[in-house]
Formats: sequence, C-alpha cells, structure tokens
Amino acid sequence: MSVHSEIKKITTETLRKMKFDKEKITMLTAYDFTTAKMVDAGGVDSILIGDSAANVMAGHETTLPITLDQMIYHTQCVVRGVERALVVADLPFGTYQSNPEKALDSAVRMMKEGGAHAIKIEGGKEIEESIRKIVNAGIPVCGHLGLTPQSIYQFGTYKVRAKEDAEAEKLISDCKLLEELGCFAIVLEKIPAALAKKASESISIPTIGIGAGPDCDGQVLVYHDMVGMNQGFSPKFLRRYLDLYSEITGAVSQYVKDVKNADFPNDKESY
Repeated sequence: MSVHSEIKKITTETLRKMKFDKEKITMLTAYDFTTAKMVDAGGVDSILIGDSAANVMAGHETTLPITLDQMIYHTQCVVRGVERALVVADLPFGTYQSNPEKALDSAVRMMKEGGAHAIKIEGGKEIEESIRKIVNAGIPVCGHLGLTPQSIYQFGTYKVRAKEDAEAEKLISDCKLLEELGCFAIVLEKIPAALAKKASESISIPTIGIGAGPDCDGQVLVYHDMVGMNQGFSPKFLRRYLDLYSEITGAVSQYVKDVKNADFPNDKESY
C-alpha cells in the first residue's frame, strides 16, 4: 500500500461530522505550493485560498482588485501541495454577485481549472440565487457572513459587525438560509462572540470563525499573520505563533554580511 493511499482526505462531510462530534475545525490560508505543503503537513483540516491574496501576495489595500484568473492561478499552486486538507477557494469580487449565471460560470472555472474542492462566497439573502445555482450544479459552497471584506466600501470600516439588533437578526436568518440552500459551512468574521455562539447553535452546518469568539465550530486565520510575516497588522483576534518577519530579515542581513565579507561561500561550499 502506498503512503498516499493511507492519507485520509478531509471532505465537506468530514467537517459536518466534526461539528456533530464537537471536534473543532482548523483552517488556514495558503496561496502557493510551498506554503500549502507546510500547512497541510502541519495537520490543518482545511486550506482557504482567500482573496486576501490581493493584500498579502499583491500588496493591494483591499481584496477587490484580484481577478478570477489570478485566484485560479493561486488555487492551482495550492492544490499541487495538498494531500489531506479540504481546499476551499474564494470567488473574488464581481464574479458572482449580480448574475447567477456568471456566478455558476465562475464557480465551474474555479473547480475545473483551479482544482478547488469547494468555493467560498460572501453574503446572505442578497446572493441567494447565485448560491442556489452553484449548489444545484453539485459544487460545494462555503458561506461568509459578518464582516465581508468585498463590501468594504459599503461598510466604510473593518470594525466589528452585527452589534445592532437588526443586523444581528439578519445574520442569524442568513445563516439559516445558507444552510437551507445547501452550503456545507459558513465563515463568520468579526462579530460579537455571543452572536457567533447563537448562530453556531442555530444551524447544523459548521461555523468557522475569525474574530468571532471561541464558540464557533472552527477557526481560520491568515497564514502570513499567524506566523508573523506581516508587521503593523495586529487585530485583537490575531494570535501570532512566530515572528518570521524578524527571523527572515535577520537571516537576509546575515547573508548580505557574509557575502560582503567574502565569508560565503567558503571552501566547503565550493566545488
């Protein structure tokens, strides 16, 4: 038996079972082959190719500029590095909101060309028809409610969402709608912990939180934030597990010094 055939792949059904068994779900982002390989080897349940690639990989201020072609490219890179985790890819801004036919085309491209196992889209009632069409085509959909970064210009801020009763009620009703439509999970971003708990208990599909407290069925973080490759971005919900920015800049400085001093390469490092 080959090593590969012994690896138990995580599926959307695995995540549903994890919620049922009260086992927490882990998710991290990745945007390239090498990172995906490490994140997968670390044992994460799901890898998200987030449209946050627009920020961390391309240096944009928001997630809006990234295109479907660019997201497909990042997804292809990640899929090649993954053996076990469920790979979920974001459909970027403008590829699904206005037209259910366009939404389905975008999702099909992401699955066929990108090789994703599932797609993620932002919004509730407003995009009901798009979700219905994609799910009916047999494509697994992960929802995303609360702070939806693609709507940043509408919100005007990255502050916590759904603090007011009306928005909180809509969030709960959107959660139930997404479950009815056949979504397999929902990301809840930057909402009060008590509301996230209520939302998680009101549906039978898993919730995955980012800045949504400990009672979601799972958690997701942006890999670059979690390992400390980014400086200056320190939201309350972020726990840094490494300080790679300092480690890497330190290593680069040492390399520069060694080359300048003719210390690298030495005799052992030469042919």
